[in-house]
This record gives sequence, structure tokens and C-alpha cells, in this order.
Amino acid sequence: MPTSTLFIVPLSFPLILLPTGRITIPIRATVGEVLLQLIQESEAQPIVAAVPIPAVDSASLHEWGCAARVVRIVRPPKGVARDGQQPYLLTLHGLSRIHLPDAEGAQDHFEDGIFERIVEYPQATIPPTPEAASTFKATAARLLDRLIQDSASDTKKEFYTKLAGMVDDVQIQRAPWLADLLISSLNAEYTDKLDFLSAFDVNDRLKRATEMFIKQTSISEVSKKIAQSIDESLSRQQKEFFLRQQRAAIDRELRSIQRSSPSQSRSSPSDPTSSTGSTSELDDDEQADAADMADIRAKIEAMAQDSEERKTAVREWRRLRRIPAGSVEHGVIRNYLEWLAAMPWPASVGTVEADRLLRALRDREFLLKARKQLDIDHYGLEKIKKRLIEYLAVVRLKELQAEKGARIAQEGHELHKTDDTPQLDANSGALVKLEKIDPTSIHPTPPRIRRKSTKGPILLFVGPPGTGKTSLGQSIARALDRPFQRISLGGVRDEAEIRGHRRTYVASSPGNIVQALRKAGRPDPVILLDEIDKIAHNNFHGDPAAALLEVLDPEQNHSFHDHYINVPVDLSQVLFICTSNTLETIAAPLLDRCEIVHLSGYTYNEKIHIARRFLIPKQLQANALTSDHLIIQDTALLHVATHYTREAGVRSLERAVGAIIRHKAVEWAEYCDSINADPDASIPATTALGKETATKIYNKSVEKHDLERILGIARWEEEEREERRGLVYGLVVTGMGEGDVMPVETSPVPEGSGKLKLTGSLGDVIKESADLALDWVKARAYDLYITKSRSQDPLKNPDSIDVHLHLPSGAVKKDGPSAGIAMVCAFVSLLTGACVSSDIAMTGEITLRGRVGPVGGIKEKVLGAHRARITKVIMPWGNRQDVEHDVPLEIRQQMKFVFVRTLEEVLEAAFGKRVIGQRRSDVLLESRL
Repeated sequence: MPTSTLFIVPLSFPLILLPTGRITIPIRATVGEVLLQLIQESEAQPIVAAVPIPAVDSASLHEWGCAARVVRIVRPPKGVARDGQQPYLLTLHGLSRIHLPDAEGAQDHFEDGIFERIVEYPQATIPPTPEAASTFKATAARLLDRLIQDSASDTKKEFYTKLAGMVDDVQIQRAPWLADLLISSLNAEYTDKLDFLSAFDVNDRLKRATEMFIKQTSISEVSKKIAQSIDESLSRQQKEFFLRQQRAAIDRELRSIQRSSPSQSRSSPSDPTSSTGSTSELDDDEQADAADMADIRAKIEAMAQDSEERKTAVREWRRLRRIPAGSVEHGVIRNYLEWLAAMPWPASVGTVEADRLLRALRDREFLLKARKQLDIDHYGLEKIKKRLIEYLAVVRLKELQAEKGARIAQEGHELHKTDDTPQLDANSGALVKLEKIDPTSIHPTPPRIRRKSTKGPILLFVGPPGTGKTSLGQSIARALDRPFQRISLGGVRDEAEIRGHRRTYVASSPGNIVQALRKAGRPDPVILLDEIDKIAHNNFHGDPAAALLEVLDPEQNHSFHDHYINVPVDLSQVLFICTSNTLETIAAPLLDRCEIVHLSGYTYNEKIHIARRFLIPKQLQANALTSDHLIIQDTALLHVATHYTREAGVRSLERAVGAIIRHKAVEWAEYCDSINADPDASIPATTALGKETATKIYNKSVEKHDLERILGIARWEEEEREERRGLVYGLVVTGMGEGDVMPVETSPVPEGSGKLKLTGSLGDVIKESADLALDWVKARAYDLYITKSRSQDPLKNPDSIDVHLHLPSGAVKKDGPSAGIAMVCAFVSLLTGACVSSDIAMTGEITLRGRVGPVGGIKEKVLGAHRARITKVIMPWGNRQDVEHDVPLEIRQQMKFVFVRTLEEVLEAAFGKRVIGQRRSDVLLESRL
């Protein structure tokens, strides 16, 4: 094979030179000077090797190139500086193919611009066959005829006509040369031209040229047919839309080429097509529109086969393609398709995605990490954490069991066999022959096996504000490694906010449930339904509470119906958690679907720990301070919790802590200004505090006596209790969920008529309890030695009086049955003169027969009694388990609890043994009607 040493001229992408072709390229000044010197030294025009670089970011030459004659080198004008990067223009004319044996080793010389290499001149030994030449001539003639018909310029028509004449007259031996000429003249793709350049064999070259001609002819015919169809059938508006789509596609391709071009970094900022120019995501509406439509189509194609959502999406997509873009219906259908495609349909989740969803549950340390997460996020609440761990354990077991069942079902589809191979029976050990299955009865791809839904309880966290109900839901989501979405139901009065609006309405949209699923992006998020007790009930907008029944029912929510989506939505994998402040306003059917978890509130010890671990660091960061700048003593924190922020939760405590830290931030800033110090620095040494330039002294410690100066006068002061006739202390739960001690005061009113007067803004239930208590005392007045005979009324004998019962803080409404035994003791104390110790408090419901029934809020009431330094608590026998499970051990050890069944036991526990005399002569008979 003949060889020669030639200068190599690299052709950057997408430039390429074929034999018989001509190309003009810019070259650097150094390369131009070398070629000019070469021209001066040689008698004829010099020959160089033009070798293409096949890729944008490639650093190697192609192994095939073209030997080219240097036709012309053009210097820049004299007035233009010659130190630029591309001041010369080089024109080359292709002669013949060459082979570069050491193409990979040439990459080290790219920076030189031009270098010498040994090249090979391959020579064909086999002439072209008549069949290849005739096929080549036929396809070339057909392509040239099409180009002559489609050309609008007379010059191009004349050029293509000459080429067609050459095709008709060409001999078989000259067919490869004519193929090079035609391919150089046509606008073919770069990869096709590169393959054609690499074709050394003449028959292979003719074959590749024939394929390229067929491809170009097909493209030309299809383009002509589309253009004629547009001209004949499309209206002006549709034609405009089509042209806009074409322009957007062209712009998109141009930007793609510019981003991939290595010379892009050297483009001018003033170039409107340059990516370094001023661009915005708000520009190019057509391009963004086309990208959005492509994204919607890709999501529809990713939906599960034969699923309801895919069928609906395909039907709506076909309608969308038939409706003009400017139509109102077009926007409605497109908005619907965007929602439908953005939904995380469980049936469309692939194997990789499903594996990622269950990754956290497969972890053998899942429960250990969940406990750690709950302990990090919350202090105390041991019973709640125990219930949540049980909840998470059940969810994990069910999910893994469902995954195993789905995997077994999937493997079952792969066990079908179509051969007659004998198989060994597992039971008998005998060889059996499987029945041959018709291959046409099997799907080409096995259907997706839908994993069974995990049906778990709907947890309902009930408790006062600020006790951590919402944050518990976030902790569950973090433990499960699932997205968390919160839906606030407070004030929701329209059923459409749950189920969505129908598409026939203007500005319709899906409901909050579907919107939360779309934001989560997964079919199994944790959705918190916040403030479920404040949702509106039946009105002319519908019943939102009733719409939630289908959402929260594990037997129904696998096919939840949203009016807008109008396709069954599977909510069975969603973990719903509800929160509420009370159970009284929740509809009974809705409450029946939830498992109630009570959050009663925090003890003062727990509040101090919460403030240390969470509230103080959070407020320090929010107010640009660190722990080095401020220390709040425990006595100060306890005083804030008891006298400034009586509540079950910690929100008011956080606000008070924030007020303290802001006050100290002002002091710290003023101190730093007075000594001209950096506020970000730590507190200066003690010697710095004594500088004469300092006008203030900063003390980072906050004591109890500083609180009144910072927070003002305390809202609650410790009330001095006293022991007197007709006064008894009962236990109550305030409207803020905080337990407290409330005095029950009674007083005789002379010259009365034996009536009972009630004051204190009392409700109906507590008024009935007062009537019950007084009637029981009247009926037992003789047994309690208040009267001398059973027929006497203690309010009329010996003197006629009225009894006035008052519960202090008359501006605060009070209601409930738990003050019954306190009222009985108050009436007995008033009529007998015996006093109940001020260290005794009581709570309990009474009946007309003298039985004591259980009450609620035991933990809050006991904590309130402990704060008030009550040493003895009387409560119903039915609440003894509540004390053991809810009241902390350290508090139970500091107080004495007396559990009673009857009012006689109450009187003995309150007044002491044999203080109140009781006659035992009569036998109490109970009626069994």
C-alpha cells in the first residue's frame, strides 16, 4: 500500500471533506504561515491531509481522511490585526481517501495546529459490480428528480439537472467517483458522511451511497406530503400553531448544538443565540410548552397497562390533539392531563421505585431508629411513644408481608412452561408431565402484580394546643422515611375542598387529598389531617365531615373518588394521622374510624427539660445569640411555667422564653456598643467589665427576681388557702387544658325560703350537680345529725335560710359533673360546722343514690393539685387505674390518694373518722326495675 508523509489539518465537528469536494475553513496564523512557506518551497500546489474530528469533545482524529490540494490561502486585510485566533482562510479540494494508521497518537499535537504524519493510500482491487452500479444510478436519479421538483431556485434546478445528466451517462468504472461527487453536494447527516468516507471498498461505497439516497428521498417525499396536507386542510390558526411548534423545535435544536459546541465559551455576549447572553426561564413560551407536552406524554406512557388512569389519560390526550390550542376546552383538558400525569399512581410504580419505598422498612434496626427519632424530637410522652412504636411495628410487618405476597405472585407468572419436560413431583417423588400451554394465551409481558394495601388504624391525637400533636406526625414520617404533608381542616366548610370540584365548573381543581398526594410524589406519604374537630358539618355546601369518611375508612379508601380526577385514587398506602383539641365536636361516624390517643400535657419537670433541649436553643438561634451569652436558671424557668404560662403545652412557654432572650439581646448589643466590641464575640473577661469606657454591665444569668423586670407582673399568683366552714377545694381542668384547684364556697342567707342560689357563670350540668348534692344532703340530714327528725328540712329548721353556692372567677364559664363530691362536702360543712382541711382537694361525679362515678382529666387535676401543694386527693374508685398509669411516680410518692365508692366514704375521708356522725339504723334497699 503506497504511503506518504503529509501535513495533517484537523477538521473540527461537524466539518468533513470528501473526494471531489471543496471546503473553506478558518485557520490560525501559525498554521497559515507554515502553509504559505510550503507553497513557496514547492513548485506545484501542496497536498495536505484533511482528517475529521468525529466528536465535539473528542481529542483524537478519525482514522480515515481525505488527501486535499491547497487551493487558496487568504490573509486578513492589512488594517486588521493578525494576532487573532482565526485570521487566515484556507480552501481545500478533496482528491482521494487516505488512511491514518496512528490516529490516536496525534492527539498530543492538537495545540500545534498542524503536524506531519505518515498516511496510506488504499487502492481498490475489485471493480464495482453492475448490480451495485445500476441500483446506485436508479436511486440517484430518483433523488435528483425529487430535488429538481422541490427546488425553488433556478440555479439549483440547473445544477441538479446537470448532475442528473452525469448519472445517466456515467460508466460503471466511474460510478464510485460520481458517488463521492453526489454525496459531497448533498446535505446529508454528519454520521452518514463519516461512514461513507470510511468506505474503502467501491461496492460498499456504492451501497452506502444508495442507502443515503433512499433516506434523503423518503425525507423529501414525506416533507412534501406534509406541506401539501398543511396547505390543503389546515386553517390559518392551525397552520400558525404548526409553524410555532416547528420554530420551537428548531430553537431547541440550535440551543442544544450551542451548548455542546466547544467554541460556545468564546461566543460574544451580544449574540442573541449565545447561551451566555441574557436568558430567562420566562422566555420562549413555545419551547417550554413543547417540553411540558413531551413530559406529559412520557408520564402517560409510564402508566400501568390496562389501568383506569391510563385509559382515561389516553382518551383525553387524543381529544387534546384534536382541539385547537387557542380554544378554552384545550386549556381545560391540558390542565386535567397535567394533574392526572403528576399523580403517583401505585400501579405505575416500577420495581426500582418500589424497592426504594420499602428501603427503610427492611432495615433491621428500624424500630431502634424510630425510638431514637421520637426521643430526639420529644421529651416525655412515654405512653404515646409506646403506642407509636407499636403502630410503626405493625406497619412494618404488614408492608413486608405484602411485599412478600406480591413477589410470590410475580414469580408465579414465571412458572408457566411451554415444553413437555417431565418434572419431579414434590410430594410423591414421581415424574409428572406439565400440561402444555398455548403460547398465544400468555401476555407478551407479565402483568404488574399489585401489592396488597396495608390497612392500619387511623391515629387521632387528642390534646390541648402546644402538646406536640403535629410534630409527632412529622416524627412518624421521618421514622418511615416517607414524605410528610399537612392538611389543615380548620374552617373547611365546602365538601369540594375534600373531594374536589367537577370539571364543568370554572377554575375547578382537585381536593386537598389529591393535592397532597401530588406534592408528596409518592403513593405512600404520611398525611396529617390537622384540627379535625374544627371542620364544618352539614350545610348548603355539603358535608365535609362526611366526605372524610371515605378517606379514613380502610375498607373504602382504596378507590377514593375525587370529583375532578374522576378516576379511583388508591389511598390505602397512605398513613393518615388526625389531630384534635376535643372529641365533642367530631361526628360519631368519623370518630368511629379513628383510634384515639390522648395527649394530656406536660408536667413542670418535663416543661423545663423541653425548654432546655428545644425551646432555648431555638430562640437563641432566632435572636442571634449563643449559649455563651445567656443562661436561664431552673428556678426562673419554673417560675415562668407556674406564674406566667399556665398551659398544657409549651407554646406560651416558648413565647416567654423568646421575650427573655430578646431582652437580653438588647442588653448585649448595648453593652457591646458601650465598649466598642464585636457582638459576635464571646463575653469579655472580668477585667474588661471594669473599663471606664463601659456604660453598662452585662450579666448573662437570668434569675427568678429578674422576671418581673423582663416579663412584667405575673398573671397567676399563688392563692392563700384557708380552712373555714362551708369551704371545700375541688379539682378542675381549665379551658387551656391545665389542671387547677378551685374553691367551692357556700354561705347561708338568712330569712330565706330554703332555696339554692348559684353564681359563677355555671353551665347546666354543674347546676344539676349542685341540685343533686343539696338534695342528697337534705335526704341524709337526719342520718348526719343535722336535723332531729326525717321530716325536717335543714334549710328551714331551726331557721329558714337560703344557701348560696359560688365558684370564683365568675367571668370564666364552668361546666361539668366532676365537682359533685366537693359540693356535697361544702353543704355538709356549712350545715354541720365541721371544716375540711385546706390541704385536701377532691373530684368526682355523684348520683342521687350517693354513688361516686369516675371523671376525666385525672393527670391534669393531680398535677394542678401538686402545684398547689395539696397533700391529699379524694377521687372516685373508678379512676385508680388512671392515677397509676398517667401520673408520674415522683408525684404519686409525694401525695396521698383516697379512692372512694360512696359519699359516706367521701365524708369520712374529707372530715376524718367519726367527725360527721352517721346513723346506721336504716337499711338501704336498691330497686331492680
